[in-house]
Amino acid sequence: MPPEGIQRAIFMTKVMAWDAGCTLLNLVSPSRRAGSVTPQGHPGAQGIWPEFIPPTDSDSRCSCPALNAMANHGILPRDGKNITFGELGARIRTTYNFAPSFCYFVPSYAANMLGKDYAKDTFDLKELDLHNGIEHDASLTRQDVALEPDQSKPYTPFIKELLAEATGEGANGVPLLTIADMSRYSAKRRVEAKETNPDFTLEKIHKTFGSTNASTLLTAFGGRIDDLTPFLLEERLPEGWESSVRAPYGLTIITFNLGTILKVERGIDEETFIAQREAQNKSGGVQDGESGGSHARGSGNSLQAEETSGLLRHRG
Repeated sequence: MPPEGIQRAIFMTKVMAWDAGCTLLNLVSPSRRAGSVTPQGHPGAQGIWPEFIPPTDSDSRCSCPALNAMANHGILPRDGKNITFGELGARIRTTYNFAPSFCYFVPSYAANMLGKDYAKDTFDLKELDLHNGIEHDASLTRQDVALEPDQSKPYTPFIKELLAEATGEGANGVPLLTIADMSRYSAKRRVEAKETNPDFTLEKIHKTFGSTNASTLLTAFGGRIDDLTPFLLEERLPEGWESSVRAPYGLTIITFNLGTILKVERGIDEETFIAQREAQNKSGGVQDGESGGSHARGSGNSLQAEETSGLLRHRG
């Protein structure tokens, strides 16, 4: 058997060749029609999702809102336990319309991370929270594990701050998160997590994971605040919702990286956030209507002030 490094290289070559094929097919094939993104016969077809049931204390959940929402709706086992890796990929594909290459790669990565056999073993959602495996510090929706060991718990203040960052506007004036918004808030979280967590770590791969999670909110959810609010706060899929990904073969690794992930990551500027915060602290805070809204606010302001500013901007 070839050494592990060579096996990994062969695996990645096959996955990326598959992904490139899906990417090319997306370019020459018609997009899925609105209302038909989720295939017939699968949960969520025509926007009809299985009943939402919040998890009990005995259920297994993790730091990923997308997977938790699937369990809360019974798309994955409601208790979040004994899930096969193949089942995980298949359900992600039909729920969020990610490409089959992506939906094979991610569970394979998770199986390898957990030291399990992709084809034979099962896992519980909580196992995915192995620290600095996929789970990482400076999450947009969770406190760092050093501060909150239970990573299944969404942290409401962070989520509300994130939603208040929206500067985009969609149809009928619906507020949208943009790539720039995600980069800006990611910078804030990285700086403040580093300052408040004595055990803080964030390697390059985990920065990429963080930008991937942020990018999912922009791709599958189109950045829409009205859909992201129940999704992030309750880990619930809104009735009538379907993925914003219309590509016939789903969102590929190549398209995801080039179209969104790299743009979010490259836009994260921690030094600019620190400089703006220092300037704001020296001036005694930003007055109403100045500096474009929540992205110019320093961390010293109260959450209530941040929410109020966000609401004013959305109405404006």
